[in-house]
Amino acid sequence: MSNDISDEQDSEVQCPIANRGAGRPRACDAEARMQDLMTTAAELFLEKGYAKVSLEMIARKARVAVRTIYVKFGGKSGLFREILRSGREVYFGTMEDLETNQRPLREVLIDFGTRVHELLSSSVVIKLHRMVIAEAHHDQELAEAFFDAGPQQTRVALCRYFSRPEVRAQLRDLPAEQLAVHFMNCLMGDHVKRYLFGPAPTGARDTELQVEQRVDLFLNGTRA
Repeated sequence: MSNDISDEQDSEVQCPIANRGAGRPRACDAEARMQDLMTTAAELFLEKGYAKVSLEMIARKARVAVRTIYVKFGGKSGLFREILRSGREVYFGTMEDLETNQRPLREVLIDFGTRVHELLSSSVVIKLHRMVIAEAHHDQELAEAFFDAGPQQTRVALCRYFSRPEVRAQLRDLPAEQLAVHFMNCLMGDHVKRYLFGPAPTGARDTELQVEQRVDLFLNGTRA
C-alpha cells in the first residue's frame, strides 16, 4: 500500500533468475506484475480518492489490460479488497496462527495487539481511513470492501481465538464476538480518532508499554 510495503513484498516475489528469455511469463513474474498493479492502484486511490479512480486509469498507469483486472480481481472493489489483504499480510504474515498458537494468553494478545497498533497507526493506513470516511457515505461498495477486508478480518481472527476451549476457560463466559470487540476497544479505543485528527503516534517504546497496559486492562475485566 506504500512504497515501503511494496518494496518488502516485491522482494518476496522476484525471480531468482534475472535474465528471462522470451515466451510465456514465469509465475513469479506474473505475481510481481500483479503486485505492481496493486501498488499502482493503491497510490492512485490515496492520491485521488476511490471514486475518482477508474479501472481504465489504473490499467493505463500499470500498463495492463482492463480485462486483466476483471479476471484477477472481479473489478475495482475486488482490487481494493486485495490491496487491503496484501497490506495486512505485511503485519500478520509472520505471526503464528491464532487457532493453533500455544503461547500464554497475555503474550498472544500483546503480540497481536502490537501488530494491530503498528498497522492502524501507520501513515498509509491513517490516510486510507481518512479517504474511506470521506467517501463511505456516498459509496456503499467502498465502505463494505473496507470493512470486510479490514476490521472484519481482525474481528474474525479474534473470535476464532477466543472460541478455543482452553482460551475460553481463562475468560468470563461472554460471547467470543463481544470479547473481540471489547479487546479492540481496549487496544485502540479513541486512539484511532487521535491518529486521524491529531499528531503522529508516539515512539516504539511508548507504544510497547501502551499495548501491554491495554492488554492488561482487557484481561483485568474479562479473566474468569
